Amino acid sequence: MQMSDSKEIAAPPAEVYAALLNPEVLKACVPGAQEVNGSVEEGFVASVTQKVGPVKATFKGQVTLSDLIENEKLTITGEGKGGAAGFAKGGAVVSLTPSETGTLLSYEVEAKVGGKLAQLGSRIIDGFAKKMADQFFVNLQTHLAPEEAEEDAGEGEEKKGWFKKITGN
Repeated sequence: MQMSDSKEIAAPPAEVYAALLNPEVLKACVPGAQEVNGSVEEGFVASVTQKVGPVKATFKGQVTLSDLIENEKLTITGEGKGGAAGFAKGGAVVSLTPSETGTLLSYEVEAKVGGKLAQLGSRIIDGFAKKMADQFFVNLQTHLAPEEAEEDAGEGEEKKGWFKKITGN
């Protein structure tokens, strides 16, 4: 599976970079994270519980960071095992570029899954991966700039109200 995207984060690149290297921030931002411990130099040990389609599992794994260019770029490589559910392994190259509103964070992910997870099919896995990535960035934005996240949520409420008026639902 391959996936790439860009997200606007309302914080300067140095702040975003520091957050991506902080195990406490990662624990708060990764959906389903139970535990994230370790350091940039030695790598992180993580435990994440997720439900993918009918398969629910706790994945325990190792994450390492490499190719670190302060406030600009880093590579994340990880592997997790979820018992009978299977395994997931892969990596992501993350780039940070200053923008008018803070930081444009771009990423390219390549991942492989096996076991029961692989039997679910690529459409379910790809959709789940996109949903996890989107939730991570919402959580990161909320952590770095809570006021921006609240404004974005307010905009969504207006749209929902507008749709309700038209459809009557």
